[in-house]
This record gives sequence, C-alpha cells and structure tokens, in this order.
Amino acid sequence: MKNILSNIKINVHPFTFIKDPESSELGKKIVQGSVDLIEKIGFEAFTFKKLATHISSTEASVYRYFESKHKLLLYLITWYWSWLEYRLVFSTANIESPKKRLEKAVVLLTTQIEEDDAFAHINETKLQAIVIEDASKAFLTRAVDKENKQGVYLGYKQLVARVSAIILEISPKFKYPHMLITTMIEGAHLQRYFAQHLPRLTDTCKKEDAVVEFYKKMVFNTIA
Repeated sequence: MKNILSNIKINVHPFTFIKDPESSELGKKIVQGSVDLIEKIGFEAFTFKKLATHISSTEASVYRYFESKHKLLLYLITWYWSWLEYRLVFSTANIESPKKRLEKAVVLLTTQIEEDDAFAHINETKLQAIVIEDASKAFLTRAVDKENKQGVYLGYKQLVARVSAIILEISPKFKYPHMLITTMIEGAHLQRYFAQHLPRLTDTCKKEDAVVEFYKKMVFNTIA
C-alpha cells in the first residue's frame, strides 16, 4: 500500500491555503515544520514567527501559503481525513464481507497510527496527535457555517459516509449510522487523550489496545 499511496496526491480544499504547499519544496517544508512544531509546543503557543525560525525561513514566506494559523490547522486536519479515506479505500477494496470491512474500518479509525514513508514531508504519527488534541479547534468556531458552505469539511464527511454505508449493508434499518461513526471517531480521540493525560477517566489493558477493542464491541453491539 505504501507504494500506491506514494503516487497519490492528497487533495485538500483550496479554501485552506493561498498557495498549494504541495506545489513547492518550501510549501512542503512549511507543512512538515508545522506538524513538528505544533506537536511539540501545542497549537495555542504556535505562531508563524516561531514556525519561520523553526524552518529557517521568513514569516512572510509562510504567509504566502497560509492566511492564518487557523487556515493552516484546517489544512492539516482536512489532509488527515482525506489521507485516512484513501487508507480505508485501499485496505477494504478486496474484502467482500461487509462485517470484515466494518471491522477493518473501525480498527483503522481508532488505532494509534505508525509513521510510514508514503508522504515524506508529513509525520502521520505526529499529525494524529495534533488531530486528537486540536481537531475540535478547527470547527468549534463561529466561522464553521461559512467554512462548511465552502466545502472545507467534505473530507471528514466522505470518510464518515463510507463507513456509514458499510453499516447499512449489514443493518439496512439502522437509523443512526453517521451518528455512530462520528461518536466512535471523536470518542476514540478523547480516550487516547485521557489515557495520556487523565488516565482515571479511561481504561487500559496490558494485552490489548483497549480503545480499539471497546469501539469494535460498541459498534457491532449497537447495530446488532
């Protein structure tokens, strides 16, 4: 799958950038540096001035690609959802059983991601950490309706729709597929966050990934 993904360009909505960062080495360096720095110091402390210093460039150069750090966060988050959709498509393409496809999807969307070399300028492990900690900051804003009308969140919607469609293959009368999948995704993020920072709010098991196993049981028991 790595070889296939390495030839794919992840499409991100142009609303999030001024100049496509994929179009130049500097743009890719800005994205790579952003992921590294946000994961290290947090989104609140992150600034374009700090980013410019981090990548040995200028603040003006960063602004040629992104209007604001909010737009940059939107870019990173929407890239992540589109990347996950590609992974989902490739990992389930040859699986006939909808139950097995659903299980594969649940694992993919709740597991801790390991870095691969498919996209050398983005560390997917660090990006997942940013999504877990900061994704809600991208859409829990007063601008969400305007951004939604622009189609910014289409990648997330498409990902949820794909998994919801598998649920309806298994249980055509189930009324809440989208609600179930978004609850699973956002809940898994919270549980990962709790495990790292507030462990008494979650459960861990030595011989299994408790988050993955919990959500597999939750999803299949709910649609049964």
